[in-house]
Amino acid sequence: MTTPEQLQGYIQNGMQCDHVAVTGDGAHFEAVIVSALFRDKSRVQRHQLVYKALGDRMREEIHALSMQTLTPEDWAAKG
Repeated sequence: MTTPEQLQGYIQNGMQCDHVAVTGDGAHFEAVIVSALFRDKSRVQRHQLVYKALGDRMREEIHALSMQTLTPEDWAAKG
């Protein structure tokens, strides 16, 4: 069973991030991901970047992932 900490590590190792926080119960996860890679990208494109970083784990280990994908500017504005 995947832990939130493992999922956080997968994301951090798979893409450049300024901040990643993951919570969840092993099947359903919520993530806040802050990355400059998200600049000028739609929500779908941002999620695709995260899915790419997770690779096959999205099909095999992770059943549900809810994401907030923010640029560093978005994150700073949330303060």
